Amino acid sequence: MISSKILRLYDVLISTAVLILFSPLLLLVFVICLLESKNPIFVQERVGKNLKPFKLFKFRTMKLNTPSIASHLINKKSLTKSGRIIRLLKLDEFPQLINVINGDMSLVGPRPCLFNQSELINLRKKYEIFKVKPGITGLSQIKGIDMSNPQLLCESDLDMNSKINQKDYFKYLFLTFFGKGIGDKIKKN
Repeated sequence: MISSKILRLYDVLISTAVLILFSPLLLLVFVICLLESKNPIFVQERVGKNLKPFKLFKFRTMKLNTPSIASHLINKKSLTKSGRIIRLLKLDEFPQLINVINGDMSLVGPRPCLFNQSELINLRKKYEIFKVKPGITGLSQIKGIDMSNPQLLCESDLDMNSKINQKDYFKYLFLTFFGKGIGDKIKKN
C-alpha cells in the first residue's frame, strides 16, 4: 500500500508539472470552449471522500442546458461542436488537476459520482469506496468500466483500493496518459 503522505506528494508534484507543461494547450482548449459556449469551465458538485461534496472542474464539452446527470445517460446531441474531440483526447479532464492540488481528488482513485446516482452511492457505501479520495483515473477506467454498470464499477474500485501501491499508481497514470481507458460513454441517439 502507498502511504497517504507519499500519494499526496506525488499528486501535487505531478499535477503542478502537468499544468505548467501543458499550459499552452490548455489555454487553447480554454479559448475554444469560451468561443463555443461563453462559459468554458464546467463546475459540478460531486461526491468526495467520506461523502463530502466538492466542486469538480472540467472543460465544457456539453451545451449549457444539458441536465446534470451521469454522462452515460446524456444524448450525444448535447455535445458542443468541439466537445467530441476534446472528450476523445481527454482534454476536458485537465482542470481536475486543480481539484487534485486543492486536495479534493487524487490522480488515481475511483471516479467521483454525482449525488443523484443513488444506486452507485449505496454500493460504494457497502464496499467502503468513499474511504479514499476520488481520482481522475484508475483501474476501472483502464478496464473500460464506466458508471453505467455500478456493481462492476464498485467491484473494480474495491479491487484497486485494496491493493494500490506505487507501481500501480504510476502504471494507471502511464496507461491513461498514453490512451488506455475511457470516460463514461455518451448515448448514441
